[in-house]
Amino acid sequence: MKILYDWLKEFVEVPFAPRESAERLSLAGIAVEGVSETSAGPLLELDLTINRPDCLAHYGVAREVAALGRNELKPVSVTLPEAGESAASVARVEVESPELCGRYTARILRGVKVQPSPDWLRQRLEALGQASINNVVDATNYVMLELGQPMHAYDLDLLTERSIIVRRARPGEKIRTLDDVERTLSPEVCVIADAARSVGIGGIMGGAETEIGFATRNVLLEAAWFDPISIRRSSKALGLRTEASTRFERGADLEMAELASRRCAALIRELAGGEVLAGVVDVYPARRKPFALELSRKEMLRVMGADVPDREIEAILRALGFAPQRIDQTLGSADAPLARWQCRQPSWRQDVTREVDLIEEVARHYGLDKFPPRLHPAKQPAARLPHAEAEDRLRERLIGLGYREIVSIPLVNEAEDALFRPGDVVPARVANPLAEDASLLRSNGLVSMAHALAWNLNRGQRNLRLFEIGRAYRLLNDEPEETRIVTIGATGLARQQGVEESAREYSFADLKGDLDQIGDLAGGFAWNGETLPWQHPGQAGKLSMAQAYVVRVSGPNVRRTTIPGGPDVGWAGGLARGVADRFKLRQDAFLAELALDPFFSTYRFARDSRKYQPISRFPAVERDFSLILTVGTTFASVREAAAGLRIPEVISIEAVDLFRGRNIPPGKFSLLVRVTFQSQEATLTEAQLSDFSSRIISTLEQKLGAELRSA
Repeated sequence: MKILYDWLKEFVEVPFAPRESAERLSLAGIAVEGVSETSAGPLLELDLTINRPDCLAHYGVAREVAALGRNELKPVSVTLPEAGESAASVARVEVESPELCGRYTARILRGVKVQPSPDWLRQRLEALGQASINNVVDATNYVMLELGQPMHAYDLDLLTERSIIVRRARPGEKIRTLDDVERTLSPEVCVIADAARSVGIGGIMGGAETEIGFATRNVLLEAAWFDPISIRRSSKALGLRTEASTRFERGADLEMAELASRRCAALIRELAGGEVLAGVVDVYPARRKPFALELSRKEMLRVMGADVPDREIEAILRALGFAPQRIDQTLGSADAPLARWQCRQPSWRQDVTREVDLIEEVARHYGLDKFPPRLHPAKQPAARLPHAEAEDRLRERLIGLGYREIVSIPLVNEAEDALFRPGDVVPARVANPLAEDASLLRSNGLVSMAHALAWNLNRGQRNLRLFEIGRAYRLLNDEPEETRIVTIGATGLARQQGVEESAREYSFADLKGDLDQIGDLAGGFAWNGETLPWQHPGQAGKLSMAQAYVVRVSGPNVRRTTIPGGPDVGWAGGLARGVADRFKLRQDAFLAELALDPFFSTYRFARDSRKYQPISRFPAVERDFSLILTVGTTFASVREAAAGLRIPEVISIEAVDLFRGRNIPPGKFSLLVRVTFQSQEATLTEAQLSDFSSRIISTLEQKLGAELRSA
């Protein structure tokens, strides 16, 4: 919102220079982004929150300045000579849809002369970004910027039967708006119609067929109030956002319509001549009753932790229009601890509905810097969430592995989300999305991570390792469900060029190794070769917990036992080429996503079952087994078969080397497996090692058809 400093001075004595005014308004919660010079004087650029539609006008901002300077706000006084004939005898107004239009006023002007606006008016409008049209239209825009009430003027002679009907649009009804675009309307849209057709979209834009032109002589002046939700939905559906719709969708002042109509009629009469017919047609089916609010010093002290003098409280609230009145039993005592005030909610502040809102109004104008920083006493001790420790350990492990944490917005494009979404997941759509590419709550974190990788790559960051701990969303039995997830993304180099080492690209093996180290926190992951469409074939896998923990309760005894095979936790793999192209990723990228709830619960059991074991005093012995295996045999199956022997002295089983080629039969490959043996009780003998090795080889031969490589 743009505000002219000199225009404010017409309503209030401004005790501050333009830049000081900007600073004081910003400290009071009315953010001013900058001050600039224009042909109409200093200009303040305001960045308003959505709950302050009253400040979308100079009069509303002047009220804030009056409160800052503890000055009086000048009332809007209008002298409007009227002709003897009444407006009601010339025009008829009917509101068929009071749920869409809570008030509609119509005033009639006859014999106006439409011509260009004078320089002072044109300068002010142009300084505020409004193009000058003619003196009648400019007057409606001027009053909107002055008082915050959107206005519209119709050529009265072009209205069939000189009637106004406010109704819902009929299915398929069309209208050509002032921007010369023909629009098809739905029944949710409020239209202003005459006896024959629609002549405007209520609260958004008028129609081209009844616009004010230089041939116009008689004018019907509209000042109305429209339902904010209806205006927001209609504006979005039609792709039509105007100064009027911006004010109505935030909640315009319902009581301002008649005053603004008088002010605009007087201005048109001043600029274009003519006469104003007596009275106003005012259809007001939804009259609101202001309700009382109460403020007590006791609550002020509780919320803010410090006192504010009576005279300051009353001056601030009076300047803002809340009309405070002392109602406690200690009226003659200043700054009494039991002081209470009854206030009236003004029509332009529908956002103030509670005592704490009044406290906020007093505090921001009194000065937040005057309240000492202090914490409220806690009613109960703080406690960490059950999964907090597991999340801390997970974050530490990821950072230790070289990943950097990111935070992304969960609103995503539906088509991109579908690239990673399993077919049985029902996405959670946003009922009133801000944009088409933010119409869905993400059903997975992979889409956000792919965007993060693309964003960084487009800005020259080639080597990336990122992670995000967040949430995914979906509908389950028509009810929303949130899932805690961790998403990992990596691309570029796994190792930089060094003195003794060459550079190496990040690969699926790096991702798998990092995930295995993460899995060690909770007893390990099990992998299988299942893939999803977004994954690169041969560089992908599905993860589940390697073991599950079962709790058995027998009387006072609680036993935890482990069973192999836990719940599924996620997927990992390289990004398929087609999906990578969609995000314009021109180098290999790797993604993984894990559900955190099963990981966290398994982490707790793994932590509790972890026992101290002293380092053996006896040497470890390594034995290498060069195996020839059938293509398709996984190292996981080799390790599982060897570990299944449950030899206590086996402390690790690792894959060292893989070879295909010369001296290896077709359909086979060679895998070098290293098994480490160590005893806690004695040095292992050669006989024991031979026995262990024989048992391992025999098991691999029987279960996997493995052979020892001889050449």
